[in-house]
Amino acid sequence: MNPYLFVSDEVREAITHKQPVVALESTIISHGMPYPQNVETALLVEKTVRENGAIPATIAILHGKMCVGISPEQIEYLGKKGLSVHKASRRDLPVLLARGEDGATTVATTMIAAQLAGIRVFATGGVGGVHRGAETTMDISADLEELSQTDVSVICAGAKSILDLGLTLEYLETKGVPVIGYRTDVLPAFYCRKSGFGVDYRLDTAEEIAAAIHAKESAGLKGGMLITNPIPEEYAMPEEKMNACISQAIESANQNGIKGKELTPFLLDKIKNLTGGESLEANIKLVLNNARLGAAVAKALSTLEA
Repeated sequence: MNPYLFVSDEVREAITHKQPVVALESTIISHGMPYPQNVETALLVEKTVRENGAIPATIAILHGKMCVGISPEQIEYLGKKGLSVHKASRRDLPVLLARGEDGATTVATTMIAAQLAGIRVFATGGVGGVHRGAETTMDISADLEELSQTDVSVICAGAKSILDLGLTLEYLETKGVPVIGYRTDVLPAFYCRKSGFGVDYRLDTAEEIAAAIHAKESAGLKGGMLITNPIPEEYAMPEEKMNACISQAIESANQNGIKGKELTPFLLDKIKNLTGGESLEANIKLVLNNARLGAAVAKALSTLEA
């Protein structure tokens, strides 16, 4: 038993009986949206996973424990604390666990806790990646490294469009991470359905995705897969408008010396203000869309291996 891992009764029961479970992150609660929309969205994502036939497992670090499957009260606690909660990636885990502190899990840390608990499918909004200008700053998200070594497949709306998507794909290729397009040949760019970059493979059903996950694991191949799911067309943002807002937000970050783990929350907030809140609404819709696909993939994987 891992003394720093707590798995809720419901999630443990589901894993034991090989029922479909979908991991969910908590950075979106504390750093991705303002209160109370963060809490409302987190609960709605869990509800969406349940309605589509799987068990949700929201993951967070609470009082020095990696908690897999937290309660509505704990989600409320994280939502109210907001930015005062540590944004916890892999490098933060040893100190937060040792000190008994709280942390909102990024994609990387959610993957770590999910693998420890035995969960193989994780639905989120967008993954981190290679930041613009990384050829001089070396600002590359730990999410990419985690995908190369941790056996959890991540369903997302692509890498966040504030990133350098071309370099992000090059990094994933170097690390041997398959980039799958769900019903698309083109990498989605978070708020937008298209990025101008292709994916490695297109798979059109949850069953095909589950078969690829099963084959990877059965062959003994380490690491996860990145499954990209475009935002529904009716909620997608115009590419020209988003590119202009992103450029303005990045310029503002540079002027204010914002970097490191503070950069992404700053940019997302700036873009929300520049779009009059439209980007936040799009963010919510794409997360719900990924939760539906996550549940479908987890169910298909459970059926395949029954």
